[in-house]
Amino acid sequence: MTSVSASAVVQCSPEQAWALVADVTKMADLSPECVSCTWIDGATGPEVGARFRGRNRRRIGTWTTTCTVTECEPGRVFAFAVGDAEDPQTVWRYSFVPAPDDATMVTETCERRKPEALRAKVGLLALGILDREADLKQGIETTLARLQVAARASTLAG
Repeated sequence: MTSVSASAVVQCSPEQAWALVADVTKMADLSPECVSCTWIDGATGPEVGARFRGRNRRRIGTWTTTCTVTECEPGRVFAFAVGDAEDPQTVWRYSFVPAPDDATMVTETCERRKPEALRAKVGLLALGILDREADLKQGIETTLARLQVAARASTLAG
C-alpha cells in the first residue's frame, strides 16, 4: 500500500467539518475527481457498513466505484473502502482534531494498493496522469481547500 495525505485548518467545529465530509452526496462539491455519490442498498446516511456508489471523472475517463463506510465517529473520523471492504483497492480516511480559535485540523489520507506496473501505466496514460501519487496529493489539497470554503459558508449561514 502507498499512502498520501495532507492537512488543513478549517474554521468550524470538528462536528461541522465531519458533517460536510460524511455527507457523501455532496462530495462532488469538494473533490476535483468525484462527479456524484449516491447511497445504495437502503443506506440513507453515514454509518459503518453503509455503502455508496461514486462516479468519478478525470479528463476523458469516467469510472464508477462502490464504497463501504469503515469508520464513522462524528467529529472524529470518517473513512471508506473502495471495492471489497475486506480487501480494498483504496481506503480514504478523514480525521478531525480540534484546533485553536474554534477551528478543526482536518487530515485526508488515501491509502491504495499499487496496481501491477503495466496495468497502472496503461490506466494512468489513458487518464493523462503521469504520477498518480502526486496527482492524488494535489486532489487532496484541492478537496481540503474547498472544504475550507464550504466550512466558512456553512458557519456564516448557520
